Amino acid sequence: MWMTWGRAVRLLRGQRQLWRSLCLDRGDTSPGKPPWKVLFFGSDQFAVESLKVLSTSRKCDDSVVQCLEVVTLPGDVPVKRFALQDSLPLHPWPPDISPGQFDVGVVVSFGCLLPPKIINKFPFGILNVHPSLLPRWRGPAPIFHTVLQGDQLTGVTVMQIRPHRFDVGPILSQESYQIQTQVTADELGDILAVKGAQMLLDTLKNLCEKLRNKKEQSTTGATFAPKISTSLSWLVWEEQTTLQIDCLSRAIGSRIPLRTLWMGRTLKLLDYVGKCHSVVPDGSATLVPGSVFYLRESNILSVRCKDGWVGFRSVLLKKRLTAADFYNGYLHQNLKSCSGPSAHAVFVSGRTGQANHNNHLHKANLPTT
Repeated sequence: MWMTWGRAVRLLRGQRQLWRSLCLDRGDTSPGKPPWKVLFFGSDQFAVESLKVLSTSRKCDDSVVQCLEVVTLPGDVPVKRFALQDSLPLHPWPPDISPGQFDVGVVVSFGCLLPPKIINKFPFGILNVHPSLLPRWRGPAPIFHTVLQGDQLTGVTVMQIRPHRFDVGPILSQESYQIQTQVTADELGDILAVKGAQMLLDTLKNLCEKLRNKKEQSTTGATFAPKISTSLSWLVWEEQTTLQIDCLSRAIGSRIPLRTLWMGRTLKLLDYVGKCHSVVPDGSATLVPGSVFYLRESNILSVRCKDGWVGFRSVLLKKRLTAADFYNGYLHQNLKSCSGPSAHAVFVSGRTGQANHNNHLHKANLPTT
């Protein structure tokens, strides 16, 4: 049966609208394939890796990116430095852009919640590169919490941003990564930054297909990764195990030194060496958590925690001191003033330290080492 001209036009329009609905969340007049006009939102070093990959893509024969501009935060942040170095146009936050000026937005470690009025200006929405296997570790510090909790598996998720809440949008791409033993948060961040940048590029190459096949996040298994605060660095010797202190050091130690109290003063513990074995003579189990000894042969301070001993090569009091300097200048002097051969020093946990800072020397049925 022959169709009327009007019916044919309506059918064609319906087919075009169906294609758009499969590729997009809303109607659009964009061509629906690369190269894209991209507006990048980012701030820190993790974001720079994705920005580098997008910038390089502009210069390739099979370019995924036609136009690349950058939104970043005030101050001398890594993304701004790279954008200036690579001559990428910069926009202040919040950006003053027109609907359809860019095809798609990309957010990587930006730190600000994008309102609907910005999201709706991008025909293909806004993508986010997030360094965790969402819904685990939603929030601003997923890498730190991954290491802090001793996770053995992590990964990267490329998702589509939704308004009003962080990290809840549908997943376009997700890949796992087996965490290596003793990796630090900084090292893991470098690995996931490279992985995330390549996943982002692949997602943009196949954006319409990825959007058609996107899936909602699981309603179970969600955890939150808040910003790391300095309060987390206080050690609680009687509660934390050697494994927990090890994870804490690898998670935050390069940025926030671990801390304890000694004679009522804050002591920063530096150059963590891990779990110590056979640090004192037999009977060490009777020593209270926080007990500290100087081990001359290895030149470390060994401190008792809940289930064992951990070591540090240096401390920061008024200035940075090696373990030997701290022992000779402080620990040894105080031990000489305390009667009894079994006296030894005790570091006090931050949580209880203000009430008990005078208990910095303790007598036990052990000789000093």
